Amino acid sequence: MGFVLKESILAGIIGGIIAAILAFAVNHYLVPFPRDLLDNALGNGISGFVSGLLSGFFGVFLVLRKTARNR
Repeated sequence: MGFVLKESILAGIIGGIIAAILAFAVNHYLVPFPRDLLDNALGNGISGFVSGLLSGFFGVFLVLRKTARNR
């Protein structure tokens, strides 16, 4: 149980860092500067979706890779 908890926390931290970097990159390079509040909310939603999707994928990938290595 300790191994799973440790790996889950590590994957969460790595996923959070990846999400922060991807959200910054999407907001800075892909989403134009918002003209009003609705554009701002839409841009935040897009960057949150992209960064959450990719960081979740990489987090699960890291856990699967480490658990396969330890078996």
